[in-house]
Amino acid sequence: MPMPPLEIDRTSPVPIYFQLGRRLEEAIDRGELVPGERLPTEIELAETLDISRPTIRRAIEELVSKGLLTRKRGVGTRVTDVQVRRRVALTSLYDDLAAAGRQPQTTVLRFDRDCVDRHAARMLGLPATERLVHCERLRLADGVPLAVLRNWLPPRFADLTVEALNNRSLYRMMAEWNGRPAVAKQRITAKAATPAQARLLDIGQHTPLISMQRTSFDSTGATVEYSDNLYRADHYAIEVTVFNR
Repeated sequence: MPMPPLEIDRTSPVPIYFQLGRRLEEAIDRGELVPGERLPTEIELAETLDISRPTIRRAIEELVSKGLLTRKRGVGTRVTDVQVRRRVALTSLYDDLAAAGRQPQTTVLRFDRDCVDRHAARMLGLPATERLVHCERLRLADGVPLAVLRNWLPPRFADLTVEALNNRSLYRMMAEWNGRPAVAKQRITAKAATPAQARLLDIGQHTPLISMQRTSFDSTGATVEYSDNLYRADHYAIEVTVFNR
């Protein structure tokens, strides 16, 4: 597939490397550059766009750091597999993948209706010895491991089953017990993958992961979920819209 036109405004105060990176990112978003497609070399791009090689290199490195491009010696620079992008909203990953035209798949790694976890109980506002419903799942998108999802729920959700968790959205099932999350407190950090997490997600040990902890409340204000989830940073991104006060 030929390279799409990459328009650069040389009169703009915006750095050229930033403009170029943005044009490439837009081309990926529009499908003009498809997963696996090889980009021209730095020399070819520099000659075509009349931009210095260091500027080309910086623009590409920015997209590599975002997980949109990969660089390998002897192979060149290629567009990575489609990255899952989620806006900060109280939605389920299963539904977000389906809405984006991806195929969500789930493997239940652990399921326990009598879990005792002091930290999770505290986050749910329950006694430390309360028996919780706990599930740990591996979520895949189009067959590629994407996330390890760990949820703790109050006893009211004890009718959940492994079969249902393998095939349905957790939030949709919670809604059937009038417990769909309506508002949540969320904390997003980063951490390095442990050997066990790396094996599950098919990545290298110590690879950076997005770590997200969430405490969710239903429309009455009751706490209905505590989750501690891990996402592959090369296939997952969080988008936030900010405003000037």
